Amino acid sequence: MKTNQFDDLIKFPRLSEEKLQRAKKYQAAILSDVSGRRGALHNSIQPLRNDMKVVGTAFTVETRPGDNLMFHVALALAQPGDVIVVAGHGYGSSALFGELMVKQAEAAQIGGFVVDGASRDFDIISHSTMPIFATGRNAAGPTKNIGGKICSPISIGNVAVNAGDLVIGDCDGVVIIPRDEVDNILELAAKKVALEAERLDEIQKGILVSPWLDDALRAAGVISQNESLL
Repeated sequence: MKTNQFDDLIKFPRLSEEKLQRAKKYQAAILSDVSGRRGALHNSIQPLRNDMKVVGTAFTVETRPGDNLMFHVALALAQPGDVIVVAGHGYGSSALFGELMVKQAEAAQIGGFVVDGASRDFDIISHSTMPIFATGRNAAGPTKNIGGKICSPISIGNVAVNAGDLVIGDCDGVVIIPRDEVDNILELAAKKVALEAERLDEIQKGILVSPWLDDALRAAGVISQNESLL
């Protein structure tokens, strides 16, 4: 039986299907809010189409700028449903992936791409059934001759990501939830959605100014204790 240096790395625990299904109920923004406004990747990393939504377990990759050798390693080793998260250092002078890699990922049932780098073949890959998030487009192809890392801690879009973390992204961008915080964050998300539903109901009833606004203005020193906005 063949073995390689990656065998143990790719055995990190994946999030259960039950947790992923629960996470799919929420917007990325909701999960970021209840995480203390943390975990949102830099806004340069955007979906190729606004209807693309990614929810899955992070399979992390670090490449050298302009080189996609380790991205190909990830494509070969990731499990169905894994979201390949690539720290490409924001390199924009060549693409890190295009049509062939997307078609391979679709065939392997990869859960999505989140890439801190450019794509190409946009007219084709933007119609992918797999969600794809990237920083832009460039016609130039990458090199394939510099090593990197897979399934190790990375930094992408100013956020730390570990293999096994929850990745959720939609038209607002991508949010990362550390694996050991997922249960708590999903419980907080349910409460946040319920509170927002109450506020929407108040708006429908004509209560247009939130009750908390006066208190926040007083706490910020904008108005005195005896004043009110309205």
